[in-house]
Amino acid sequence: MPVSNSPVPVIPPYATMLGFTRYVTRTGPAKATFVGGLRRARERRSGFNPHGQLVKALKADIAFRTGGSYLASVTDLVKDRWKPLYDAVSAGALTYLASLGDPDQLSLAQTHDALVTVGPLALKINPHFGLRYEDGRREAVRLHFDEAPPTPEAVTATLHLMAAHIDQILPNATPVLVDLRRGTTHQIDPSVKPADIEAWLAGEAAAFTAMWATTATA
Repeated sequence: MPVSNSPVPVIPPYATMLGFTRYVTRTGPAKATFVGGLRRARERRSGFNPHGQLVKALKADIAFRTGGSYLASVTDLVKDRWKPLYDAVSAGALTYLASLGDPDQLSLAQTHDALVTVGPLALKINPHFGLRYEDGRREAVRLHFDEAPPTPEAVTATLHLMAAHIDQILPNATPVLVDLRRGTTHQIDPSVKPADIEAWLAGEAAAFTAMWATTATA
């Protein structure tokens, strides 16, 4: 029986910011299981974003200063299987929209994804949109859709990763994580030392990469 000498394709370690921040919140064997799942999804090139229509509706309400009319109607536009999700998230999105204040005082700002490395790990930093206020302030906004609030680890990792690469994402902006179901926002804790966070993330990235290689040979 002939033996193939074709090399097995090497899938380099990679994560989106969402995948990596979900990884850092896990402990013990759950970390390796999660990384294995990410690797298999990467190999299959699978993935689906169920929140796309809601993000578009929120951005439309900001851009056109429509006070939530797009968010109020977006549930009717999605398939029945997604309606409970949209009902749960859109109410918080309306709360967040109202918290932004006078719609005439802000507009959308163009953000850019950043492909970076954290230790040996390639990581995609991808905010959902940017905001520009009339007084000159800018925000790079990442949305959290999960039923549970973001953990302190997820908040810290998300905000630090965006802050470290803000020049590529939206120069001179403040990174913001919005817990959309509850309509609340998170910003960087000024008491936390960036060097400590960098060391923590580098260690997590190294462990992620080792687990990625292990799942390839399992």
